[in-house]
Amino acid sequence: MAGYDGDPGPLRPSPSRRAGGTRWASAPATYILVGINCAVYVAMVIHGVSPNHPNQDQLIQFGANSVQKVLVEGEWWRLLTAAFVHIGFLHLATNMWCLWNLGLLGEPLLGPAGLLAVYVLTGVAGNLLSTVVNSANLDMVGAGASGAVFGLAGVLILLLKAKLLPVPSGEIHRLRRSVIYFALLNFVIGGTTMFIPTSIRIDNMAHLGGFLCGLALGVPLVPRIGAAKSEFVFRSWAAYGVMTVLLLAFAYGVARPR
Repeated sequence: MAGYDGDPGPLRPSPSRRAGGTRWASAPATYILVGINCAVYVAMVIHGVSPNHPNQDQLIQFGANSVQKVLVEGEWWRLLTAAFVHIGFLHLATNMWCLWNLGLLGEPLLGPAGLLAVYVLTGVAGNLLSTVVNSANLDMVGAGASGAVFGLAGVLILLLKAKLLPVPSGEIHRLRRSVIYFALLNFVIGGTTMFIPTSIRIDNMAHLGGFLCGLALGVPLVPRIGAAKSEFVFRSWAAYGVMTVLLLAFAYGVARPR
């Protein structure tokens, strides 16, 4: 399928070791996000979409990102919905495995609401950058949670630098190194698909946009993580609010008639 820019999903990071297990109560937002993604996939299959090889029209019908639909027809909501649409079972499984691991690691630091905010903002940022970079290719269609997954990796790379975390420094360094290797390896894998003639291409621009947004969100949180909860919450939501305004302003600048 020419011009089909799907995203098969990143490789998984090394799972973190959690002394208390992985109960629903410890990471509700992670399970909610995984559940929504799986529910969308099931709904697609129930409505006749191929479970492994959906076509462009089927993906667009269920909310995938499309340069034509976004830039020409003004369907900007696709920048968000595309973060919950997947291109077959393998794509879903790999992304959900990554989301589950990074979410279990990040949610105790960000809180459930914070994890949801990071997922949404970085997912939108990734799809926005991909749309802008590929604006000349109106046939481009993209989908998947991997932009948001890279966003979580970006946030964690910075948050795991905090010196006030109540975790042994050796364990923190191991976890942070694992997240960094995960991001680097998947950027390299995504880059190689630019030179391999296949019908499905990893959308590295979506990965980059999500990752950079995650780094930006993490910057104001690092100095205070482990400090007073009220101050950390304020800084967190200030960062999310500022990022929302920036993304809206950037989208408006792209959409404004020349």
